[in-house]
Amino acid sequence: MKIRVFGMGCSKCNETYENVKKAVLEMNIDAEIEKVTDIKEISEWVLMAPAVAFDEDIIFEGTTPSVNDLKKELKDYLNSN
Repeated sequence: MKIRVFGMGCSKCNETYENVKKAVLEMNIDAEIEKVTDIKEISEWVLMAPAVAFDEDIIFEGTTPSVNDLKKELKDYLNSN
């Protein structure tokens, strides 16, 4: 599984990245986590940062998900795939 966190380095983007790392660690998921900071690449994926994509699916956009929000979405995503 590949998880992308989109953001240019603002505090909310950094918090989102840290929350993703915590959720993946707590759930013991084998995932590659990528921090996408290039504005061109971000704009190809989303309109608002921070944003989170699981594989090719945008799950959160323009919000800072909590660790619990991420864990819920990860569970749902893994169960559906």
